[in-house]
Amino acid sequence: MAATQNSEPPQAPPGIDLVRLRRYLSAVLDRAPIGPLHAEVIPGGRSNVTYRVGDGRSVWVVRRPPLGGVLATAHDVGREARVMAALADTDVPVPPVLDLCEDSSVIGAPFVVMGYVDGVVLRGPEQMAPYAPPQLRRAGELLVTTLLALHAVDPNAVGLERFGRPTGFLERNLRRWSTQWEASRTRDLPTVDRIAATLAADIPQTQRVVVVHGDYRLDNVMFSRDLSEVAAVVDWELSTLGDPLSDLGLLLTYIEVSEQVLGTGTAEGLMTAEETLAAYAAGSTLDLDRIAWYTAFGVFKLAVILEGVHARYVAGATVGEGFQTMGEYVPVLAERAAALLEV
Repeated sequence: MAATQNSEPPQAPPGIDLVRLRRYLSAVLDRAPIGPLHAEVIPGGRSNVTYRVGDGRSVWVVRRPPLGGVLATAHDVGREARVMAALADTDVPVPPVLDLCEDSSVIGAPFVVMGYVDGVVLRGPEQMAPYAPPQLRRAGELLVTTLLALHAVDPNAVGLERFGRPTGFLERNLRRWSTQWEASRTRDLPTVDRIAATLAADIPQTQRVVVVHGDYRLDNVMFSRDLSEVAAVVDWELSTLGDPLSDLGLLLTYIEVSEQVLGTGTAEGLMTAEETLAAYAAGSTLDLDRIAWYTAFGVFKLAVILEGVHARYVAGATVGEGFQTMGEYVPVLAERAAALLEV
């Protein structure tokens, strides 16, 4: 007997049930699946899991929390869906949000369904190799102008006035990441504890409240194939209302440590941290005198994130490749933060 049109592929990546997902998508999407679904993990993410899902005609992106080691207040796909939907008509390019499913019985966790955005992610030397230095320079400029565009969005105008609690943002954010460090740590690293205490002792005054991305970096931005424009900013799980310099500090963190920690290299044409800071300053009225504190805070956050990834890897709760070395970078980041704070 011939296979029926409703037959499903025998295998799927961990963390997604294609039979139930197809049934769900058929009920909620205007353009329902026409046949069995297939899925693959989109590489590069180290937190929420992202899948490319297709039926042979259409392609969607499904994003869910990690399979294990989920920390309180983290990995909130509902939060991602809300901020992307709110930014859809602004100058900040975001993927189209098609549906948010908060019913964990469908694939085992809440998930958001997005339209597929065709673009380039400059994750490392392999992705950067086809481009000339002027194109990479343009990508760096777009990275800054898009961040400035995000920080120029009026939260009230897009319905995000209650998206966060801006009062005490830095203090609360620092406590949160310190708490997540305690929840994620797999070993004794006194330097990280010292950094947290030093940051807490000298917190800057927030100058302006804006929508912050929370993990803004080169490989969380998709570019058009020729790098002439930004196709979409992705991975909004840490977004909230807060201090714009926390985004800038983290961006500078990723640029400074990209070669030795993230392995993205320093391809000719990419903007340096100094050039990135100057470009942001040229488009902003904020006082940037305390940017070293924000950069050290960014390094601290990255250390906590990677320790959480390492903890999930040790527990066997990661999906995809590249997780096995994440834990090695945490002490390196701790030393960088200590140098920034001169402690």
